[in-house]
Amino acid sequence: MAEPIKVDIWSDIACPWCYIGKRKFEDGVRRFGGDVEVEYHSFELSPDTPVDFDGSTTDFLAERKGMPRAQVEQMLDHVTGIAESVGLDYDFDAVKHTNTVKGHQLIHYAKAHGRQGEMKERLLKAYFEDGRHVGRIEDLADLAAELDFDRDDVLDALRNDRYLDDVHADQRQAVAYGIQGVPFFVLDGKYGVSGAQDATVFEGALTQIAAEQAEANA
Repeated sequence: MAEPIKVDIWSDIACPWCYIGKRKFEDGVRRFGGDVEVEYHSFELSPDTPVDFDGSTTDFLAERKGMPRAQVEQMLDHVTGIAESVGLDYDFDAVKHTNTVKGHQLIHYAKAHGRQGEMKERLLKAYFEDGRHVGRIEDLADLAAELDFDRDDVLDALRNDRYLDDVHADQRQAVAYGIQGVPFFVLDGKYGVSGAQDATVFEGALTQIAAEQAEANA
């Protein structure tokens, strides 16, 4: 039996292209049809964002990026359309901008319990589709409880930064790889794919790696 192809993915919860890229990657894996092992890694696009940002997505981008509001709104409409094309229903009017470091810790908590993928998906959906808060500890514990995690243990883990070192380790590795934007995919520990590429890109890369592995094992 061939070994599964390992794919390490750096992304942020508050990154619209990361959720779109996740769907496109998943489609590429389905097309590939082989065994793929996925591990998510933490990346904070805006680590200086407050836990409770008072304003809309348009306010956030206009203030932080210095973009004209009309340009921001046009960009958000564009991203919403692309998200819709991969089955996602973005609601930027309901998004609650926040610092994502606690959310990343929760993903590591779920990883320690063998359910990282479920938590990653839940937080992305909560943020972009459901208008839920993914920065406050109590709100994160509620989301974890919806997936049948022990709410009290989640609260303890987040309050005591039990997984903060793991978040920082991911960030150091991103720097070592030269990753400056997300999503960023590292396939088989040696091939990098940047951005929310089409499913065919991921399918082709995985197929190539599988062929290389088969040749090496022949």
